[in-house]
Amino acid sequence: MDSLTERTPRVVSAVKLARAAERKKTGLFLAEGFNAVSEAARFGSVRELFFTADAFDRHESLIASVEAGGARVFPITDRAAKALSDTVTPQGLIAVTELVDVPIDRALAGKPRLVAVPVEMAEPGNAGTIIRVADAAGADSVVLLGDSVDPHNGKCVRASAGSVFHLPIARERSIEDGIDGLRRAGLTVVATAADGEIDLDDADELLEQPTAWLFGNEAHGLSLPVAQAADHRIRIPIHGRAESLNLATAAALCLYASARVRRRSANP
Repeated sequence: MDSLTERTPRVVSAVKLARAAERKKTGLFLAEGFNAVSEAARFGSVRELFFTADAFDRHESLIASVEAGGARVFPITDRAAKALSDTVTPQGLIAVTELVDVPIDRALAGKPRLVAVPVEMAEPGNAGTIIRVADAAGADSVVLLGDSVDPHNGKCVRASAGSVFHLPIARERSIEDGIDGLRRAGLTVVATAADGEIDLDDADELLEQPTAWLFGNEAHGLSLPVAQAADHRIRIPIHGRAESLNLATAAALCLYASARVRRRSANP
């Protein structure tokens, strides 16, 4: 089969999936690179796979397994790979796969114990990192509230290192409705706040309860109304001279604190 070029209709259609409106219309998105494609093949639903000659040499077995799973596979030129990628150095392996987000009720089904809740998250790299950390910490789901980044954004998918395919991800535009949904699922809603009334080091008893962690926008944190809507506000102690922690680090500390308490409770 001849390699498809950037002008081939099938490639042109796939390139359009870089736009959120096209993803919403088609129910499809792009997953680029070995990690994302292999996890999409294991846990998602790959429709098409594009690969360069170099990517075929490096990942022949993965490409064969994707094809065996029912997806259509297409060799492409390097210029076509560049058109399909939003990175400076394309990896030459791009899958068209079905969207991963689910309704919030589905994400919160089954009595969840730990949920990560980014609120008005604007930076896709941070969103993907929090999804990855939530997955690593054993969270049951991730719920993006408010005007948050699309989890199918290419940078978000790459930053998640495949974790977007591992756990339910929901989006809820209404922050108030989302917090109500968390409480209906039996979760105690806690917010990270510099002036929180509880120190993370002293929060073990609280974190024994099923918990939803609210994490704020990178630039401004949680708004005062959202922080006040939480059941508890928890501060992360700064023992050295650093002024603060970045968002992804703070989320990792909080989610792993919950995971530690959860494991200890399960194995007293």
